Amino acid sequence: MKPNFDLSLVLNRIEDAIRPYPKAAMFDLFERGYNAVFEQLIACIISIRTLDETTIPVSLRLFAVARTPDQLLKLDPAELATLLNGTQYPEQKAYTMLGIARRVVDEFNGQIPADFETLISFKGVGPKCANLTLGVATGQAAISVDIHVHRVTNRWGLVRTRQPEETLKALEEKVPVDQWIDINRLLMPFGKHICTGPNPHCPTCPVLEWCEQVGVRKQ
Repeated sequence: MKPNFDLSLVLNRIEDAIRPYPKAAMFDLFERGYNAVFEQLIACIISIRTLDETTIPVSLRLFAVARTPDQLLKLDPAELATLLNGTQYPEQKAYTMLGIARRVVDEFNGQIPADFETLISFKGVGPKCANLTLGVATGQAAISVDIHVHRVTNRWGLVRTRQPEETLKALEEKVPVDQWIDINRLLMPFGKHICTGPNPHCPTCPVLEWCEQVGVRKQ
């Protein structure tokens, strides 16, 4: 990390730079009114290995039919998988969602707890989805590390990690709690449109002066 690295200033610059681009899927859905913990968790499952351009319309199609655990359980696996067409692994995700809905109804009276340990206890829900769900739906301090957050923060030199799980722990130690949710909200679109994978847009990057450009070979 460069000696003059100022995360607050970096995030402010990025917020200005990403305004022309679409918001990350779950933040977009939240602004459309899909802000319940269950809805956000279901949207996160849809998003796994799926682009935002697909996640949003698939989520809207599903939520037009079912937005609660009870409504979801009225669908059989084949019907649900059909609604999930376009996302990766629709059949597998259908069974995951139905399993979550069944537990929420049977164990939690239809109201999914806004609790990290409870969320990761559901089959098919990992730390990334749990943290993102809680951060977006409830405003809880949570860092969610996807491929973009992992790549960008390592490229900056802010962390030096090999896996997203390591990045999550490293960022929790380095980033002030009040900025945790901004990490995914800002760095996902930043990594998708500006600090891209193979050929980042370094010459026009708003935070180049703070970036160590770790691993950058072509711009």
